[in-house]
Amino acid sequence: MRLVPGQFVVHPHHGPAIVLDRQVRQLKGKDVAYVELEIQDKGLRISVPESMVKDIGVRDVSSHTQVRKLMSLLAKPSEYVEEQWSRRLKAFQEKLATGDLPRVAEVVRDLHRRQAEKDLSMAERTLYRDAVEILAAEVAIVLDISVVEAEDVMVQAIDGTPLKDLGLDRGKDSKQAA
Repeated sequence: MRLVPGQFVVHPHHGPAIVLDRQVRQLKGKDVAYVELEIQDKGLRISVPESMVKDIGVRDVSSHTQVRKLMSLLAKPSEYVEEQWSRRLKAFQEKLATGDLPRVAEVVRDLHRRQAEKDLSMAERTLYRDAVEILAAEVAIVLDISVVEAEDVMVQAIDGTPLKDLGLDRGKDSKQAA
């Protein structure tokens, strides 16, 4: 994956980022190419060795089609959720740690529905907030809306609002540019 300044990408643990610069640094007497990323909405800057970008899991921003699929996934019935809170929490943490957007969407969906039924533990609330943050940040970029609006779209999808009513049934499929 070749990254260029101004390009939007997604870091698996930090979320959407913009490529700021490419630099070559000396490391143990060897030239090593780095990409500097600025994490959106966090003001965090990180440098990633170009040779490790794929291994770390930095990827392109989702397409409009992928976001439609995520909204459909949010609308699906929840899968089995472990009753014992420690096992449930561990399962959700493992899904979130993958950085895989469909798995993150499953965490958002299942914890949102569980929260509607009964109170979440403090750890589950934190995990839910983290998952919503990750998913909403990318949905906002793809749909060119605010993060708050993206969260609202996600909740509506979970609650069963049809894609056409969310404005996502169109054939539009373009990646956002800077």
